[in-house]
Amino acid sequence: MPGWGIAIIVIVLVVLVIIWGVALYNRLVRLRVEVQQGWANIDVQLRRRYDLIPNLVETVKGDATHERGVVEAVTAARTVALDAKGPAEAGQANSLLGRALGGLFAVAENYPDLKASSNFLQLQTELANVEEMLAAARRYYNSTVGKYNATQHTVPSNVVATFGTFSDAEFFEEEDAAVRSAPQVSFDR
Repeated sequence: MPGWGIAIIVIVLVVLVIIWGVALYNRLVRLRVEVQQGWANIDVQLRRRYDLIPNLVETVKGDATHERGVVEAVTAARTVALDAKGPAEAGQANSLLGRALGGLFAVAENYPDLKASSNFLQLQTELANVEEMLAAARRYYNSTVGKYNATQHTVPSNVVATFGTFSDAEFFEEEDAAVRSAPQVSFDR
């Protein structure tokens, strides 16, 4: 009979270790899903940004006919951004797009009729709103990526992570700090 006590203790310990492992595995899966959801939120905001750009380009193109190079740069940067795969590549592409948009708004400063255009002002406001929502989505995503990556590399979760299909997630970072805020354009005369 004394062997039964030890066997019960061993069985209880094995069951507890299995429960612990399953709980850690499920936590890693939940964090991975949160990372994917965070990226989907960023993707929605990026798509909204990309959808505004053709209208903005057409508005500027109509008034600023001599600024073809700036308009083409924005269009090319948008194409690169649309084709970007993953957070790192998207961050680089959106840095390029942000610089091109900055050039477009700088050109608009030289055209009083364009600056006063209600269509241009509306598009600018919509773009500023998208930039704010994109910044919030980026903060959420990067925070979730940080938790997910840290959980994978800390004891005891790293033991479970080695047996699962978990890999580090990429942060979404734009290279240029100026791109991180909505473009600021002054319409003072």
